[in-house]
Amino acid sequence: MNEQYSYTTQYTLDKSHFSECYDESVVVDTSIRAYRKAIIFTVVGTALMLTNINGYASWFIIALGALEAVSVYFRKPWWLMRQMMSKAANNEVTLTIDESGITNDSFYVQGTILWQDVTSITPTEQGFLIKHSKGTSYLSKRSLDETATQFVLDKTPEKNS
Repeated sequence: MNEQYSYTTQYTLDKSHFSECYDESVVVDTSIRAYRKAIIFTVVGTALMLTNINGYASWFIIALGALEAVSVYFRKPWWLMRQMMSKAANNEVTLTIDESGITNDSFYVQGTILWQDVTSITPTEQGFLIKHSKGTSYLSKRSLDETATQFVLDKTPEKNS
């Protein structure tokens, strides 16, 4: 490949983009373990109610348990709503992929992931999960052409070792 490769495109941080990011990067836990906090709140609230210490505090803790259970059950809609309420929502982002790394630039958010900081790149059905020193980021393939997709795959640390 050309040593001075550079690819630049723009996309909008809309609901479909956020939904794709969630679907491709979040591991959904549907087991009873996901509801552990909700169960604990409910049990503690019920125990307090049975001791007649403070009825209002008991009902408050039980309500916290119910709210926690609802937040676990509706995790994706809750997450999407928070993203769509953020100031970055519905703004244009300029994505640049070059020899130094991946750069996102918008009015509200600027970020760069350097290739030297990338520990792994995991292809998903619709994009890439990029693990780096500061966490994990998602890169959608829908804003990339075939050459850019192959360039990202070629930057996989396992291939370069």
